[in-house]
Amino acid sequence: MDMRPKVLSLLKLKSKGLEYLKQFCDVDVIPYPGREELKSRLPEYDAIIVPLNYRLDSELIASGTNLKVISAHSAGYDNIDVDEATRRGIYVTRVTGLLSEAVAEFTVGLTIALMRRIPYFDSLVRSGEWDDHQKVWSRYKEMNMLFGKTVGILGMGAIGKAILRRMKALGAEVVYWSRTRKDVDAEYLEVDELIKRSHVIILILPLTPETKHIIDERRVKMMEGKYLINVGRGALVDLEAVNRALKEGKLKGFATDVYPVEPLTESELFKEHFSTVLTPHYAGATVESVEDISYQAAKNVIKVLRGEVPEDLVNWEVLKVRPPEEVRILPPENP
Repeated sequence: MDMRPKVLSLLKLKSKGLEYLKQFCDVDVIPYPGREELKSRLPEYDAIIVPLNYRLDSELIASGTNLKVISAHSAGYDNIDVDEATRRGIYVTRVTGLLSEAVAEFTVGLTIALMRRIPYFDSLVRSGEWDDHQKVWSRYKEMNMLFGKTVGILGMGAIGKAILRRMKALGAEVVYWSRTRKDVDAEYLEVDELIKRSHVIILILPLTPETKHIIDERRVKMMEGKYLINVGRGALVDLEAVNRALKEGKLKGFATDVYPVEPLTESELFKEHFSTVLTPHYAGATVESVEDISYQAAKNVIKVLRGEVPEDLVNWEVLKVRPPEEVRILPPENP
C-alpha cells in the first residue's frame, strides 16, 4: 500500500478543512512551533499550512527537503519567502473564496465609518457628551456621503474585485490601478492620476519591493481633502507622512486595519480621534470566512499533490521549475 502524504499545519485548522485533509493525508498539527523544532521536523512533510503571522524564511524552506506545497492560511503571503520556494520547486498558494467577500464587506464598512465619523460619535454618546448642535450637527461639513464619489482602488485581485462590486452598488464611481490590467468594469489609471481623480483611495495590495511605501510622502501630499483606507499591508503607507498630514488637517481621514509593526501599542494616530478609524487586522474575521479559509487552504494542498494547478497559486514561475506531474503523489480526483 502506498504511503499517504504527510501534511503539517502550524495552526489549529477548523473542522471542515482538517476533515478534508485527513481523507487523503496524514496530518500533524503543531501550533506555532519554535524555529528549531520546525527546522528539525520539516523534512518529514510533503506540505505545510502556514498562518499569516508565522515567518517562513529561506532557511526554514530549505530545511523542507520533501516539500511540494506551502499553503498560506491567508490571502497575504509576504511572510513566506516565495522566491526561495520557487527556486526549490515548491508551490505556494493562498486563499480567496469567502475571505475575499469578508474583507471587501469590512472595507466598505470601514470606509463609511471613516467618512461619517461613526466611531467618534459613538464615543460621544458613551461619554455623555452628546450635544445636538455644537458637537454633532455643526460638524456636518467634515463628513461626506460615499454615494456619488470616486473611489480609487489600488489592487484588483479577488478582494479588489469584491470591493468594486460593492462600491458600484452604493453609487460610487470606481477607478483602479494594479500591477497588471484586469477585465473589470472600472477605468485603469496610473497611481498619481488615480489619486488626483479620487475622493477615496483604498489600498488592497500585497507587500512587495514595488509596493512598499507606494503611498509615500509625495503622494500623501496629493491627498489633501481626501480619505485613505488601508486593508492591504501596513508598509504600503509611509505612516509618518500620514500622521503629519492628519495633524495639519490636509488628509481628511485615514482608516487602517494593518500596520508596519503589529500589534500597534502606541502611535501618534491615537491622538486623531475624529479623523481616523483604527482596527486590529481582523478584516477577514467572521465565522463563515474563518471556516472557509481552513477548507480552501486544505483544498490547495490536495490540488497540488494531485498534480493540479490551483487558481490561487502565487508563484506561477514554479511550473517551469517543477511541472505539476513531478509533484503529483495523489491520484487525480476523477481518474
